[in-house]
Amino acid sequence: MNPLAKFGAVCRMIKIEHSVFALPFAYIGAFMASDGKPAIFTMLLLTVAMVGVRSFAMAFNRVVDLPFDSKNPRTQQRPLVTGEITPAQTWAFIVIMGSIFVLACWGLNPLCLKLAPLALAVSAVYSLLKRFTWICHFWLGGVLALSPLAGWIAVDPQFTVPAVLFFWGIVFWVAGFDIIYSCQDTEFDKSVGLHSVPQHFGLPTALTISSFCHVVTSIMFLMGGWAGGLSWPYFAVWAVVSAVLYWEHSIISAEDMSRVDMAFFTLNGYISVALFIGVLLGIYL
Repeated sequence: MNPLAKFGAVCRMIKIEHSVFALPFAYIGAFMASDGKPAIFTMLLLTVAMVGVRSFAMAFNRVVDLPFDSKNPRTQQRPLVTGEITPAQTWAFIVIMGSIFVLACWGLNPLCLKLAPLALAVSAVYSLLKRFTWICHFWLGGVLALSPLAGWIAVDPQFTVPAVLFFWGIVFWVAGFDIIYSCQDTEFDKSVGLHSVPQHFGLPTALTISSFCHVVTSIMFLMGGWAGGLSWPYFAVWAVVSAVLYWEHSIISAEDMSRVDMAFFTLNGYISVALFIGVLLGIYL
């Protein structure tokens, strides 16, 4: 395989386009911590760190889940399953991405560097939890929810109330849409002994839990904006985001999961970007 094709396979393996879920929240933390004036070099290092840790986590997930992905009809076209990328190459990629993440944290400040190994460990554990507990969705939420904390401490190395509120908002936001996404694999999870909320509680209850998660998300995002002293434009965007979350649940049901991809990818991608824009407007206007 030529280098360009290999690069494309790596991007597909880690779903590079899904960085849109995490990066805006890291930027939210950085802009709120700096009153809208983060240093360019800090933002550059923060971006490198976020891409590095996300790539590390996705590649680790793919390689440890290879035995399951090779059996699941939905995942049999993933590059590791098809042989476009080998497990050895994936492990090398994991080491490289982890090293890049640690170096970026070193360039930010001592607290970021101290927390770097913990962040890598937390992001890796998610891939193993689904073997033991349906709480894995909330752990994944916690992994992505480190984004606003990371953005904040990259600028101001301390934990603050607004950053923590956004943290919890993202925990439940991600858990909610990951529960929806995992509904596609309910029968497969049962057959191989993997755990998920849909597999454990059934589709109707899983969708109810997902709805509850997104109600909590809306509340946390509201409180985070209030605690951060953001102005009215943020709350206007917050209202739109809350409406989108409601719509997300209105287009799927236990009887019709045909729009899961729209709920998971399209709408949630818009939510993270919209909230970042809302924060910018809430700071500057």
